[in-house]
Amino acid sequence: MGNVYQDFPLLENQRFLLRQVGEKDAQELVEVYGDKNALPFFNSDNCNGDNFYYPTRERMAEAIRFWLRGYEKGWFVRWAVVEKGVGRAVGTAELCRRDSQEVFGGCGVLRLDVKNSCERAGTLLHLLRLTLPCAFERMGCGEVVTKAPLYAVERREALAKAGFVEDARPLIGEGGRSYWDYWVIARP
Repeated sequence: MGNVYQDFPLLENQRFLLRQVGEKDAQELVEVYGDKNALPFFNSDNCNGDNFYYPTRERMAEAIRFWLRGYEKGWFVRWAVVEKGVGRAVGTAELCRRDSQEVFGGCGVLRLDVKNSCERAGTLLHLLRLTLPCAFERMGCGEVVTKAPLYAVERREALAKAGFVEDARPLIGEGGRSYWDYWVIARP
């Protein structure tokens, strides 16, 4: 396995294809990031105040350009989550490695932002099983953390089934700000 920032990983299972997000995905992703009912499930912790609400194609394309720059700079990997049955992007997945001195330093951070209709335990479990090996193998993470607030019942169920456990410690972001509701899984 090569460096994730030199060879973009294509991930696939029977239900989903995860490929690099591109501006061609903007219109389909507006249906995800422009949905106020999906917004509370997105993890925008430590994202400089961006709440990931992109209600127009132009704003979505701007976010995608930032994600592509972030990949070029080695900050994170952002995939378009394409549901094979419909052949459309139904969300994105992001992985980054926290290079910090706090409790989650060295961990991978996984963000799964999906359409409200995909915020189901079974769907999320498919995505977790698809992305976790990349975090452990390609990003060299010993642990992966992801956010699941108390109201994210289906997400928390999927995380538990995948082997994650709720962690009472906060993730410490820019300026010492604490972020809560994280779940963690150790490399098998």
